[in-house]
Amino acid sequence: MAAKLFIGNLDYTVTGDDLKTLFAQAGTVVDAVVIMDKMTGRSRGFGFVEMSSDEEAKKAIETLNGADLKARKINVNEAKPQEAR
Repeated sequence: MAAKLFIGNLDYTVTGDDLKTLFAQAGTVVDAVVIMDKMTGRSRGFGFVEMSSDEEAKKAIETLNGADLKARKINVNEAKPQEAR
C-alpha cells in the first residue's frame, strides 16, 4: 500500500521532479507534486510525495526530515487525510 508524505518549507523554485529525485534515495516514488497557487501560479511552499510502501515512507521521514533542498531545510511528515470542505 502506498504511503503519502507531506513536504513543507519548500523553496518556491522546487518542482515535482526535484522531489522525486530527492525521495528516490529512500525508495520507490509513486508520485510527487508541489502545490501551486491557483491565482498566481506560484508554489505555495509545500507538496506531497507518495512512496510505494509504508516502510519506504518511514525511511524517507527518518532520513529526509530536516534535509537541505535548494538551501532550505524541508519538513517531512506523514500526510493527514484531506478534510471535507
